[in-house]
Amino acid sequence: MKLVFRHMLVTALAPLVWGSTYIVTSTILPPDRPITAACLRVLPVGLLMVLGHRHLPKGAWWGRALVLGALNIALFQAALFVAAYRLPGGVAATLGAIQPLLVGILVWPLVGIKPRPLVLGAGLLGVAGVATLVLTPQAALDGIGVAAALGGAACMALGMALTLRWRPPVSMLVFTSWQLVAGGVLLAPAALWFEPALPPLSLLQVGAYAYLGLIGAGIAYVLWFRGLTVLPAATVSALGLLSPVSATLLGWVLAGQGLGGWQWAGAGLVLTSVWLTQKGGARK
Repeated sequence: MKLVFRHMLVTALAPLVWGSTYIVTSTILPPDRPITAACLRVLPVGLLMVLGHRHLPKGAWWGRALVLGALNIALFQAALFVAAYRLPGGVAATLGAIQPLLVGILVWPLVGIKPRPLVLGAGLLGVAGVATLVLTPQAALDGIGVAAALGGAACMALGMALTLRWRPPVSMLVFTSWQLVAGGVLLAPAALWFEPALPPLSLLQVGAYAYLGLIGAGIAYVLWFRGLTVLPAATVSALGLLSPVSATLLGWVLAGQGLGGWQWAGAGLVLTSVWLTQKGGARK
């Protein structure tokens, strides 16, 4: 049990880091360049990782790496940055809280893991918790941002389910690097075609891109996919609910976005959901 708890703590670092994406994007990065931000987040660190281990896919894994790179990296990261630019950080992260429910549904037909009622109930509780946490009457809901957040959650959920179905034959470091490069290669032409060139960057902006890439993509994705190999899928997916908690707390600390009693109650519901999902998650 102690080992499982340690695995959960390590895996939880990924969504906690991802929660910081929103405030970094909205306060530091150049405006209105979501695809560029997504590409710069994943492609440089992915290339560095591939050059470090020099282990390329073989056979069917060329196609699988491309599919997973499109779902887990390109589409998800582009959608994440669109939402980060157009929605308050907590709201954007909240909308992604449908992911545990989607994973619980998708792993049944794709992997044969039947979700227990407690897992689905905990997922609904988590959605209610993050809604209580950040969906205040003053929250500004931009339609494109909402669609991006929901679409990104769906892409990531499908990517997680396919990862469990295909079972990568390499280490998580190698597997993550394949996806980062594949996603970055898909994002690069879109960024060049649809978005203006970057303006001269300040040292702070360069540091922000480096943080989002090295920590928010390289390290966080390795921890996330490692979690999929040592924990039930429902548990890993539920840990993603920590992202809106992180986003909201950072907004409170760094941007003066205060939390009321109902929002603190929402945070409690989220953590309860994570615990219940861990207790009721189906074994692989």
